[in-house]
Amino acid sequence: MSILRQSSSHQKSENPGTYFDIRYRESDWDQTNARKAPEQTPPPRERESRVDSLPQLIAEYLHKLPRSVLIAIAFVILASVGILNHLTGPDLSTWIFYLIPIFLVTWFTERWIGILMSIVSALTWLIADYTSGATYLDHAIPYWNCIARLGSFLILTSILSALKSALEKEKELSRIDFLTGVGNSRYFIEIANMEINRALRYRHPLTVVNIDLDNFKTINDRYGHSTGDNLLRLVANTIKNNIRLTDTVARVGGDEFSILLPETGPDLAEAITRKVQKINLEIMQKNGWPVTFSIGVVTFINPPSTVDEILKVSDNLMYGAKNNGKNTIKYEVAGIKEWPPITVA
Repeated sequence: MSILRQSSSHQKSENPGTYFDIRYRESDWDQTNARKAPEQTPPPRERESRVDSLPQLIAEYLHKLPRSVLIAIAFVILASVGILNHLTGPDLSTWIFYLIPIFLVTWFTERWIGILMSIVSALTWLIADYTSGATYLDHAIPYWNCIARLGSFLILTSILSALKSALEKEKELSRIDFLTGVGNSRYFIEIANMEINRALRYRHPLTVVNIDLDNFKTINDRYGHSTGDNLLRLVANTIKNNIRLTDTVARVGGDEFSILLPETGPDLAEAITRKVQKINLEIMQKNGWPVTFSIGVVTFINPPSTVDEILKVSDNLMYGAKNNGKNTIKYEVAGIKEWPPITVA
């Protein structure tokens, strides 16, 4: 890793006892060095890599399709099944194929569209029975069969709709940290993946901030875990209320938070980070809590392709800030050879 320019070590910020360390790296930054942690630095957190299976890829593709396209596909499938039923007659069962368009629109659109598709499917089956030359002992039997099929289709639609709602609720809860109400690490990785792709596509800078609460264990030992929980909630809400709507905050560890700042260069990243640190320090001092904040900030002008790589760099910076006396901000610009100087008060 080539350090092109580094500010004088431990320049004082506007908060007493807070320092801001800024470094710059070349565009062809060495990923091997980026993974190396400073001496006596704990290993960065392990992140799960997401491997998309074929069903997941198909589901994601269908979710992205417009509703009108999905409905059109469902009607084409239904028409094909009706024609097949007409050609084969009652001797060959085709009932399972009628479920495909119902499942498609119920799962990927809305419940009422699934109900409508159930009605149309039952009527299509009735018409196919009549046109195929099927014979019945009584003329009312086809209509009874149509009503019975419609009932089974509606039951399937209700079950699918309820299952979909339950899964969506569970997925939403699995992405939220139950204590603080902000996102958790899974949510952060999902958003970071999207922002990396967007930054690479549009050549926008991307900044990641990792915040570690110094002396947090002291709070739990001295005041109890309920006070520690309140402190974490205060920090999370303070961060959330002092970043932009386009930014993302998540609790990624016991006393660690990460902030994702899309389309954010070094100057704006510095301003946001200093503001968040300053307000949180004021809250800690007001409550008499001996907690400070060690922060690692990395701005990627040309981000790497994986979340693991950007988090390893910001993790290393955060641990470096913690090892350099705590209550320190270490900030690095990666992926550029020159950048206008940042003024540090």
